[in-house]
Amino acid sequence: MPARYHHGDLRAELVRTSVGLIAEQGLEGFSVAKVARRAKVSPGAPYRHFADRESLLAAVAYTITGQLTDRVRTATRSHADPEAALAAAAGAYTGYLIERRAGLHIVFADSLQGPRHTELHERTRELIDQFLLLCLSVSASPQLALELLEQLLTQAHGYGTCYLDGFFRRHGYSADLVVHKSAEAARMVIRGYRERTE
Repeated sequence: MPARYHHGDLRAELVRTSVGLIAEQGLEGFSVAKVARRAKVSPGAPYRHFADRESLLAAVAYTITGQLTDRVRTATRSHADPEAALAAAAGAYTGYLIERRAGLHIVFADSLQGPRHTELHERTRELIDQFLLLCLSVSASPQLALELLEQLLTQAHGYGTCYLDGFFRRHGYSADLVVHKSAEAARMVIRGYRERTE
């Protein structure tokens, strides 16, 4: 085994390798066996750190959620206006999804919603709360803020998915253009919610 895997580093390496594998092949291409091959360890080595595929995927989702949270925080930091910050957050989500093929479809995977994964759930709340606080600042009520949150995340994910599935690329759209379109579409939705009172 290569020296870098000594002293407990293999667990982190397996997570990094998994994130890279998903970025190339999507969630459908993820397996413990593929991760082991890429990490150049035996097929049984990952199971010394993760009980099963679900446990490894939970660690991957935890990493993805942290990266997304940082990406959104960075995108919103320079915007004093909550509308602009929220639109930037939506664009940041789309950009991350395109870059890593990872987003809420992994974070909220059915297999990761049980009580085994409380650390993941807490980190996910951090991410969602960033969006929700901004939604509350531009909405007339908590209910409208929740509706806006749902629409923005669904829309931002949809833009990224359409790019990854080839729909936008067939029309000559670059990844940067899709991120821009996602943010602009978010801005239009936000303005509509700002005008609603119920």
